[in-house]
Amino acid sequence: MRLLLVEDDLDLAKGLLLALSAQGFVVNHVSTGKHALSSIKAKDCDAVILDLGLPDMDGLDLLKQSRQREGHLPVLVLTARDGIDDRIRGLDLGADDYLVKPFAMAELFARLRVIERRLGTAATHLIKLQQVELDTSAHQVRVEGEVVGLSRREFMLLKELMESAGRIKTREQLEASLYAWGEEVASNALEVHISNLRKKLPKDFIKTLRGVGYSVVMV
Repeated sequence: MRLLLVEDDLDLAKGLLLALSAQGFVVNHVSTGKHALSSIKAKDCDAVILDLGLPDMDGLDLLKQSRQREGHLPVLVLTARDGIDDRIRGLDLGADDYLVKPFAMAELFARLRVIERRLGTAATHLIKLQQVELDTSAHQVRVEGEVVGLSRREFMLLKELMESAGRIKTREQLEASLYAWGEEVASNALEVHISNLRKKLPKDFIKTLRGVGYSVVMV
């Protein structure tokens, strides 16, 4: 996957270039919003890693303009701004994902793999977290190398959680991914699926944020 890295911190950019290249990504680095827009206009990238604190324009303005030019180009925002209002505005303007500095490289790689799978450019169909390996092609799950039998909806639910590892998925988001529009859903259906999954997976693999939703930890 070809990445456009928009970052004006040259030391951080150098580190990211080395780390991303080692993961097999092709990376083009620019340090200004002007150069980023030129690159986006030329359509020479599959996804953008965008720092919001740019010297010539606010990264959110760049995000808005990039959405107007290339509405389907995935954008992963990197920023030191950890305020909830900034996150909400970034997501509302079309960011596909949001990482607050400082962040773990492993988490950045995982988020990029999600984008790869969405674009169909991933070199592998495997998602591996801790002792759990999910094969999206074979529709198979292994725990510590042993195949685990899952129902169709259990597999879909686990896939949704693992592809969003490190982020919380709300009840509404998970139900929307499991059931067709207009399909009647029992009030405790999601909880039943989660309970069944937990019996087949390592302890505490799926975390609950009471009243909000569920997540899978990165490591």
